[in-house]
Formats: sequence, structure tokens, C-alpha cells
Amino acid sequence: MMAMSFLSVGHAADDQADKNAELAKLKAQLEQQQKQIEQLSKMLVEQKTAIEAATSSSTASPAAASAPASNSAATNAAPAPAATSAAAAPATAPAAPTHMLPNMGEVASSTPILPPPPPARAPHVLDPQVPAGEPSSPLQLKIGDATLTPVGFMDLTGVWRNENAGSGIGSSFGSVPLANASTAHLSEFRFSPQNSRVGFRFDANVKDAHIIGYNEFDFLGTSGSNAIGVTNGAFVPRIRLYWVDVRKGAIEFLAGQSWSLLTPGRKGISPLPADLFYSQAMDVNYVAGLTWTRQPGLRFVYHPTDTVAVAFAAENPNQYVGGSAGGSSITAPTALASLVGGQLDNASTGAPLSTPNLTPDFIAKLAFDPGSRVHFEVAGIERNFKDWNPNTNVTFTKAGAGGSFNGNFEIVKNFRLITNNYWSDGGGRYLFGQAPDVVIRSNGSLSPLHSGGMVQGFEANLTKNFLLYAYYGDIYVGRDVALDANGTSLIGYGFRGGSQNRNIQEFTIGYVQTFWKDAKYGALSMITQYEWLNRYLWSVAANTPKGGHDSTVYVDIRYTLPGSAPTIGK
Repeated sequence: MMAMSFLSVGHAADDQADKNAELAKLKAQLEQQQKQIEQLSKMLVEQKTAIEAATSSSTASPAAASAPASNSAATNAAPAPAATSAAAAPATAPAAPTHMLPNMGEVASSTPILPPPPPARAPHVLDPQVPAGEPSSPLQLKIGDATLTPVGFMDLTGVWRNENAGSGIGSSFGSVPLANASTAHLSEFRFSPQNSRVGFRFDANVKDAHIIGYNEFDFLGTSGSNAIGVTNGAFVPRIRLYWVDVRKGAIEFLAGQSWSLLTPGRKGISPLPADLFYSQAMDVNYVAGLTWTRQPGLRFVYHPTDTVAVAFAAENPNQYVGGSAGGSSITAPTALASLVGGQLDNASTGAPLSTPNLTPDFIAKLAFDPGSRVHFEVAGIERNFKDWNPNTNVTFTKAGAGGSFNGNFEIVKNFRLITNNYWSDGGGRYLFGQAPDVVIRSNGSLSPLHSGGMVQGFEANLTKNFLLYAYYGDIYVGRDVALDANGTSLIGYGFRGGSQNRNIQEFTIGYVQTFWKDAKYGALSMITQYEWLNRYLWSVAANTPKGGHDSTVYVDIRYTLPGSAPTIGK
């Protein structure tokens, strides 16, 4: 037993000696590695300093050689690059991690100094309008600090009517042929590319404000060529939109030609076409009863929250007495017939631009968007009219007004109800010119004419690439009748034998089938639509029908340009 005890003590002493030897060996290895790391770090700093000095020398030499002698002193006096060594860094600055050092790698003391690299380019600055990681469209172009996005589409529209209204691809609602008209015995068909649109959108962030410049053209302008359907479809470009919008925080300002503030919206208060409701209809005059126009003006918008917006606009005025787009005209007093087309616009040549106007049209709107599935708004308009009786040297002024309530509601997923309602006393021109604004009394005074319109319908995305829509539109034009100065002749609007419109109704149903779409290569779609129009008169001659109707079929093939605008910051 004593022998066994001495043997155990001996083994324990040997094990401890072995452990001490191993620890000493490891400690020596660690000290050696620490020295190597310190040597490597020192070499890296020396190499970096040498490269920067060589780069500075190579950059300064050509400039000094090419500079005039009088500038040599200024060139030589240029400040040297800031030191980048650890000694020059502030005492409080943390040491850079090893993996942040440039040219990281094992460098031997015999490694030659590399030739200086080319001058470094300015660092790439991310577009503040495009969030990091968001893929940009191939047709979102950078011009300086602004982003340019093409907008528009190319399409071919085929239209067939069972009666020859002679109005091209846009319906003149107020001139639907009566049943006994010669044009009611002829149908019409035509192809047209005129609804194609082209334009650009510019976006830029300037001093915490987001700026949008927007322009858009179509080809529905009036052509001077009589052979436009014979030898050459020389359709004329026409300005649709041309405006600039600036928003900083909750304040927004717009100037230029835009959709009127009275046009119903789909979302908030916005001038962008995608945020407005002018229907999905293929008819380039949209739907009877829709309140809209595109005209120059100024607009101020306040966004107190993300769900509420309030706006005020001063827009281009026009004293209108009918005659545009098939709309019925008033009957003026015999002695004051010169006022029509002179002081009051009847859509004759030159009248829209030469008509005197007292004030702009003042429009206000309040919009609510409590959620992505609900939008509703109320709007009001004030108008002011003035004329002068040259026979009595007396002027007359009169105010008109109108209001609207509009909304769209997604009652179930991908199914949205639409309601737009407008009534006015002197606001008929905003119903696509289908109602006059005023009538003229025998003494030259003006009387605003009652008129109103509505559009009710739905839009349903039945699948990702299939949209079904249907609308019912209605226009009502009031009656305002008086006697002429002779005491026997009737003047104004809606009198017996005047053949003036009382009511226009339209039912439209259609679908949009998209074959493919992507921001990288655009979209291809086909649009098919049926439109039924009915027109009723206030009064007609004996044995004459009181109205007329026609049916219209549209088929359209459309390619929409690729590209998408940058994300707009608030």
C-alpha cells in the first residue's frame, strides 16, 4: 500500500509538469502572434500613407504643369490631403475594426508600393425619392437631380354606331339623331388612333418640398386638312394637361392646366389622373352627367391629416350659352342677338377666347378618406356673369353657384360602387357643355339656368387582369322662358317649339382584358364597350318625335408605356 501511494504521487507530479510545459508553450505562441499582428498593422498604415502621398503627387503634377505661371503660387498653396493615420485621428475616436481597413490581406515587408489608383469618383448618392432596395423602372430617367417618367399609351380605337351621329370617336351627347332625321337611317364605322396619349412627368425634391411637373397630349385637335380621311391621317396633337405642383408638408400649390377641382376624385385631392374619376369609358367624352373640364387655374390644398384634405381653386371662367358638343343653345332677344358669340360664348370660332369674363370661377372641395376602401367629397362653385346692353348702355351682373357630392366605396373586396351628383344654378358648362349657363332677358339682364347631372355605377376587378365596369349617367337642363321685347315671341330656353334638350341619359357597360403588364415592359390590353344614349327635348313640332337614341360599340387595342413614377415623399 505504501508503494502504491508513492507511485500515485509521482504520476500526479509528472502530469502537473506536463501541463505547465504546455501552458508555457501556448503563451510563447500567443506572444509571437501578437507581435506579428502589430507588425502587420504598422505595415498597412505605412503602405496606406505612401499610396495617398503618391496619389496626391500624381494629381497635382498635371495641374501644375498646365496652369499659367501667374497661378503657380496658388496651386502650390493648395492644402495637403488630411492625414489618415491613426496618430492624426481624434483621441476620442474609436479604432476602426480590422475588417474596415482597405487592402486587407497578408502583406510582406518586401511588397512593392503599388502604382497610384485613378482619382476616385464622387460617391453615388441614392435617389431620395426611391426607397433603398426598391427596383426602379427602366424608363424612369434621371436628369440632374430630377426624375423623368414617360406617361401615356398608344392605341387603336374602332367605333360603330347604329345611327350616323357624325361625332368621331367621342359622343356628342346633345345631338343624338331624332328618329325622323335622315342620319337615323345610316350607321357609321371608323378606326382612329386619336385617343393615344403621350407626355412626361418630372419629379424632384427641393428644400424639403416635392415638385411634380406634368404634361399630357392626345391627338384630338382640330385638323386643317380636308384630306385627313383620304390620303393622310394627319391628326393634330392637343394639350390635355400642363401643370406644376409643389407640396411641402401639409401645404400644396398647383398652377397650370389641370383637371378642374370640380372633377370627382378617387382618392384625396390630387391632380394626377390616376387619382381622379373620369370613368373607364372608351368614349373620349366619358359619360353623360359627369362633371369635368380641363382648364388653366391656380389651386391651394391643405392636408391636415392623411385622411382629410381641403382645397380652394380659381379657374378659367367662361360665360356660356350653349352650342358646344351638340348642346342646345339659348334663344336670345332679337335686339341683342349680337351678345351671343360676342359677350357670351356659343362655341363659335374665336368666342371661347374672346368672351369677356368678370371673375375666375371659384371652387372649394373637402375630401375624406377614412380608409383605402372609402372616399367621399363635397364641392362647391361660385360663378359671376356680366354683360352690357349696347342699346340702353346698361350693364348687368349675376352670380351663379353649384355643388356636388361624390364618393366611391369598396363594399366587398375588388368591387367598388361609384356615385357622383351635381346640381347648379348657372354651372351648365361643367356638364361637358350640354347645358347653357345663362339666358338673356329682353332688357339684357342675365338669368342663370338650372342644370344638373349624375353618374352611378360600379367597377369590379373580377380577376387580376380583368376589369368589368358599368355606369348610368343623366343630364337634366331646366326651363327658363320669357317674352321678347315685342311681347309675343318666346326667348330663353325650353319653350314650345324651341327643340332644346331637356334630358340626356346614357347606359355604359364594358370590360378591360389585360394580357400582360409590368413596369419593365408596359402593358397590353383590349377594351370592349357598349354605350346606349337617349335624348329628350322640351318641346317639338307636331308629329315630330320628342327624342332619339343610338347604340355605340367600342373595341380598343392599347399598349401602355412602361415605367412608374418615383415614390412621393410627404
